[in-house]
Amino acid sequence: MKKNNVRETALETLLMIEKNQAYSHLLLNSMIKKHGVKEIDIPLLTEIVYGTLQRRDTLDFYLAPFIKNAKKTEQWVQNLLRLSVYQMVYLDRVPERAVFHEAVEIAKHRGHKGIASFVNGILRSIQRQGLPSTAEIKDEAERIAVETSFPLWLVKRWISQLGAADAKKMCEATLTPPSVSARVNFMKNTRGELMEQLSAKGFQIEEGDLTSDAIKSLKGSLVQTEEFKEGRFTIQDESSMLVARTLAPEKGDAVLDACAAPGGKSTHIAEILENTGTVYSLDLHKQKVSLITEQAERLGLTNIKTEAMDSRKVHERFKNEQFDKILVDAPCSGLGVVRRKPDIKYTKSAEDVKRLSQIQLEILSSAAPLLKKGGTLVYSTCTIDSEENGQVVDKFLSEHSEFELDSAMADRLPEAAKPYADGGQVQILPHYFGTDGFYIASFRKKV
Repeated sequence: MKKNNVRETALETLLMIEKNQAYSHLLLNSMIKKHGVKEIDIPLLTEIVYGTLQRRDTLDFYLAPFIKNAKKTEQWVQNLLRLSVYQMVYLDRVPERAVFHEAVEIAKHRGHKGIASFVNGILRSIQRQGLPSTAEIKDEAERIAVETSFPLWLVKRWISQLGAADAKKMCEATLTPPSVSARVNFMKNTRGELMEQLSAKGFQIEEGDLTSDAIKSLKGSLVQTEEFKEGRFTIQDESSMLVARTLAPEKGDAVLDACAAPGGKSTHIAEILENTGTVYSLDLHKQKVSLITEQAERLGLTNIKTEAMDSRKVHERFKNEQFDKILVDAPCSGLGVVRRKPDIKYTKSAEDVKRLSQIQLEILSSAAPLLKKGGTLVYSTCTIDSEENGQVVDKFLSEHSEFELDSAMADRLPEAAKPYADGGQVQILPHYFGTDGFYIASFRKKV
């Protein structure tokens, strides 16, 4: 095969994700370089890899009637069939003859003529007979699981937490491409000025749907622009931008960001402070802490201090009542960002969620004594599971009577998000605004 063959590269990427549980968004970039994929072919490669990953279980449902013994089918053959069917079903602009030809050539190259005939036969049968219908699946949870390619245990869990209608809408929303949103650095420009500059360079720019901090790019790579390099904006999901606004730091505040990498929320807080006060940005891993420093330098921020440490021991590092505001953006299952990282939904388990909820509670409990009386503690996650969200909050409050939920939090949210706030908590689901799924709770330390 040619070095820069798109479908061969897609196949190898999918195999590496499956075998090594490598993160798709990180692996794809390295595979593009390794295989010398032409710039013109990168969008197709990205579409095939992400699309096949996002719809893996749906594709297996479509293939099931045509493969007599799926368990005996080699992993690479299974993935070759998946990516081929994905193109046939979901990519109108790719001719089926091209899909068939490439699949057969890859099968010959990786295997032998027998496997090539096997692959060709299955794809031709699907072309002739059509796909099985999900309407025949009687159980609602199972049907949602197959149609949206989510594990059945997660679908059942979310139906019990959110109801069937919201669970289905949320799962469906994760199959749509994520929008590229950016947070304006108001220390360097207004939103209008930035939109005008980027539009003049040919970008399709709109205001954000959720917050006045945001712009959206419908076309083009914003990180390649001079405006990005000059620190005029930061790439960040809109739902994530709500956190710093909810924390509401005031000029001169001492703020702790206990789980800060890669630094999106720390830099937002520092910008709101307009380089006054101090933001202590912590993370467990040294290499991730360096990302915060890089961001701060690009944005022209001088009020961020970084440190590598385990935030479960943060009470040993700082004094009681040292901080005006504390943010615990806790490590979580990431089930709110499946749209960007589709492999997450296949690798997480109920045990992972339980283990993470315990870590989240430990970090909150360690940070709690460090907050001044009357201060604000914000807890946030990029997940939509109640065991990591509302249940952690309930447990924390039961163990820390000096804290209460901050019902005034809703006043600090943008108008669009206010209807989703409830008693000091807000859950943004992916289908509300086309953003990541995100949860925020705000506590007040009693005086």
